[in-house]
Amino acid sequence: MDSLLDISKTIATEIFTGKEHPRDVLPDIKEFIMKLGASLSVDKFDNPAPGVWIARSAKVADNASISGPCIIDENCEVRHCAYIRGSAIIGKGAVVGNSTEIKNSILFDGVQVPHFNYVGDSVLGYKAHFGAGVITANVRSDKANVCEGFRKLGAIVGDYAEIGCNSVLCPGAIVGKNSIVYPLSRVRGSVPENSIFKAQDDIVRR
Repeated sequence: MDSLLDISKTIATEIFTGKEHPRDVLPDIKEFIMKLGASLSVDKFDNPAPGVWIARSAKVADNASISGPCIIDENCEVRHCAYIRGSAIIGKGAVVGNSTEIKNSILFDGVQVPHFNYVGDSVLGYKAHFGAGVITANVRSDKANVCEGFRKLGAIVGDYAEIGCNSVLCPGAIVGKNSIVYPLSRVRGSVPENSIFKAQDDIVRR
């Protein structure tokens, strides 16, 4: 866990405690949000709809669509036509941009998914950044389980990772901390930390 994510950089630190792998938190996000949301300070968070908590310091576009359960932490920016489908935690200072869709995922503090992104059943680490059009595919084409116990599983993206424009992270992909994925890539399996992914058979150390 520590080699991928600094779990102190999220309001959801507690959900990771005792978990062997980051993906293990995904089935628990909904229940965790409801428990955590009820404990949030009314001085810092509004509760505009059942199961939805939005920090008063966050900037949320009027035409963004937000469904609960969801927590949008302090100083976030949720932009024009963003679509947060529920079971989502958006970290401090994160950006969810134009036509970006988030579902059953945790975005750590400082994450940027600013343009035409899909993030489903995924965990994005501290200050991870998606270029325009990056997609986390979360269902296999043959509809088989991605791994044991997970029919839907997107990507686990480590702290400070940079994913280039119009790339696809295949179901269950793992991108290590401080790694870079070239634009127009298709990532399957794992990318080691501190690496540059140029192609599936061309991964070099930074």
